[in-house]
Amino acid sequence: MAARTVVKHKILTMERMSQRYKKTKALDFIKIGTMELPAYFISDAHLGIDPPGAVPDREQKLIQLLSSWKGKASHVVVIGDLFEFWYEYSYYVASAHLDLYRAFAELVESGVEVHVLQGNHDFAYGEFFPKRLGVAVHKSLILEIQGKRVYLTHGDGVPKSDYGYRFMRKVLDLPLNRFLFKQIHPDWGMGLARFVGRNSRKYGQTRVIKVDEYLEWGNRMLEKEHCDYCIHGHHHISGIWNMPNGIVASPGEFIKKPTILSMENGGLKLISL
Repeated sequence: MAARTVVKHKILTMERMSQRYKKTKALDFIKIGTMELPAYFISDAHLGIDPPGAVPDREQKLIQLLSSWKGKASHVVVIGDLFEFWYEYSYYVASAHLDLYRAFAELVESGVEVHVLQGNHDFAYGEFFPKRLGVAVHKSLILEIQGKRVYLTHGDGVPKSDYGYRFMRKVLDLPLNRFLFKQIHPDWGMGLARFVGRNSRKYGQTRVIKVDEYLEWGNRMLEKEHCDYCIHGHHHISGIWNMPNGIVASPGEFIKKPTILSMENGGLKLISL
């Protein structure tokens, strides 16, 4: 069973939020008067590659979007696969994304609670995001927002046919294998990862996505975790589905048809950019 984090909230003043964040990994509700600020969810940007049909300069567009939310959102959650590949070395981070790192740090400094979930392409996060940017990293997460209990996870490995992937994920995530990969020069490691990613992407283009499997799984998670909403990514299909145990939703992707999910007054809404 994947590890998860449950975050509950109290009300803090804006002045105390930045200081409190350093101690807790999670901020409390941000309110202006009696009205809570919106929350935003993004998934599957796969930054670091530009596949055919991708929106030009989409990383810059994402940076502008994050900057527009400074002080104007309670939560921003990236639901996995922010990067096409992510691996942390002791003295190296990918320099191509420096402006993005700055945007996340400034978002946190403005009082917004920011979370990043591990995806199947970027599961090897270390301490850089939490310690340097103030962004909490999770495998899965439960947040209480606007009176709703929200279960969040990337959603990889859900289809029954993904047994091969589930096995390989466990192999790749073994401490010994992560240590051995760390001995490779970062430029070579990134090149190898992109080569594997390109080939897996070609394979994935021929696969049929069985949305019903994700919906059935989401409905089970709603009951198991006693949540109102289950929000996930991975299959790159945006939607909001009413299920017997609550609502299952997906922001879609931020590659060819960037879409995000917003939450205001306890309701979910898809926004095409």
